[in-house]
Amino acid sequence: MMLSLLLVLGACNEKDKQEPETSGNNSQSGQEGTPSFDGDEGTVDGHAWVSLGLPSGTLWATCNIGADSPEEYGDYFAWGETEPKTDYGWSTYNYGTSSSTLTKYCNNSSKGFEGYADTLTVLEAADDAATANWGSAWRMPTIAEIEELYNNCTNTWTSLGGKEGRLFTSANGKTIFLPAAGSCMGSEPGYVGAYGYYWSKLLYTDNPGFSCNLYCSSDNVGHGYTARYYGLPVRPVVNR
Repeated sequence: MMLSLLLVLGACNEKDKQEPETSGNNSQSGQEGTPSFDGDEGTVDGHAWVSLGLPSGTLWATCNIGADSPEEYGDYFAWGETEPKTDYGWSTYNYGTSSSTLTKYCNNSSKGFEGYADTLTVLEAADDAATANWGSAWRMPTIAEIEELYNNCTNTWTSLGGKEGRLFTSANGKTIFLPAAGSCMGSEPGYVGAYGYYWSKLLYTDNPGFSCNLYCSSDNVGHGYTARYYGLPVRPVVNR
């Protein structure tokens, strides 16, 4: 069923934990000069970030793309696409019509259209929903950054504004809330309120028809992989 297709916990390999790109750290925040990252909270290009005191210095957005508050689900994106849509499936996916006819982000010619393969395993900025929607400073997280989040924060399943999800609290007392927005296959989201799935920017290189994601539920948090055509929310990150 849908859940078994969606997720395998901890399935993204060590080789998928690539260093984050840092291009765009000098983006303008709607005014002249470089944005300031002083303190534990701030905004870039009109979008709020919070410092959780993470070893890498990665700053997490306080809301999903398309949301105006932390508990809102926001928009859903297929991996590598930058706009939400009304139907999520291979038939509507930008980079292939099946897991064996991929036309981009394919490291295995047996999975590519007419033997196509490339070396791309990390989303380019033009295909990163965070960058495309929020500006060049923002991007989707890597698996290493997702692991850093749940390994360096306490996290609890709770509700905020009537929405269930995971609250991550850092040693400095700052928090982010990831609502259980579920995932979208076809035209309607499923598992809303029970599961949270969030895209990373990394391809699952063992099977390029899938990409890596954060996973959370009432009893677990981790990372796994999901078929690329699924619609998942995006929680952006930015670097100082």
